[in-house]
Amino acid sequence: MSLATLPERGVLEVAGPDRVAFLQGLVSNDVSAARPGEAVWTALLTPQGKWLADFFVVPAGEVLLIDAERAQIPGLAQRLARFRLRSKVTLRDASAEWHVHAAWGGEAPDEGIVARDPRLPDAGWRVLAPAPLAGDATPEDYDRHRLTLGLPDGSKDMEAEKSVLLEAGFDELHGVSWSKGCYMGQELTARTRYRGLVKRRLVPVAVEGPLPPRGTPLTDPAGAEVGEMRSGRDGLGLALLRIGALDRGPFRAGETRLTPRIPAWMRLPAREEA
Repeated sequence: MSLATLPERGVLEVAGPDRVAFLQGLVSNDVSAARPGEAVWTALLTPQGKWLADFFVVPAGEVLLIDAERAQIPGLAQRLARFRLRSKVTLRDASAEWHVHAAWGGEAPDEGIVARDPRLPDAGWRVLAPAPLAGDATPEDYDRHRLTLGLPDGSKDMEAEKSVLLEAGFDELHGVSWSKGCYMGQELTARTRYRGLVKRRLVPVAVEGPLPPRGTPLTDPAGAEVGEMRSGRDGLGLALLRIGALDRGPFRAGETRLTPRIPAWMRLPAREEA
């Protein structure tokens, strides 16, 4: 088993008797499915259905712990607090009290609060502990692991108030509930699915050459722009690409060659020019 501490992650504590119902009306997934050993991966959207943040919800006794990007915790708490109204719920940045880890391969860790990463079986586990756990892997090792699987990583791969969940695989990766009822941004998310409006996808790519900076335009062999680079390292990356152009790869960013690697979990429509 590999275990890495993730210092760029923080924890927001949601407490109070209405904690589940409060989050249930705001985020994309079914918060009631979070139980001991089982995390829920979900997202907070704008009313227009655009991504603001995604995170794991991990139950811990009488509270819910939100495992999110550390830099997003203050803004996330502020946004959620706007909807508190009469709900019996409190929000508190608990990043100083909890350390976030990822584990993958082998058996589940036996220390800390351990919850399976619900996105893919090979994704591993999320582990929250009051002190950093001794591990044999680095955050960079985990980054390579999630890039190999094609998993998006928040603001590294999404754009606030612009990205649509289904472009980043939230449907296939169990980040959206289609049956739980209303939440903020639900209408656009549902319409995007049922009308087949997704024209671009966040796709894993093999990178030969220098890693292009995030946002670098990618072109097909004819020179037409087909998308842009997102995160990557060590010959692996994610790129936001037009679905209709995927068969025209490999793509270029200067002297760098990028070849799409469509993972087995990804469902794509029949290739049509997008």
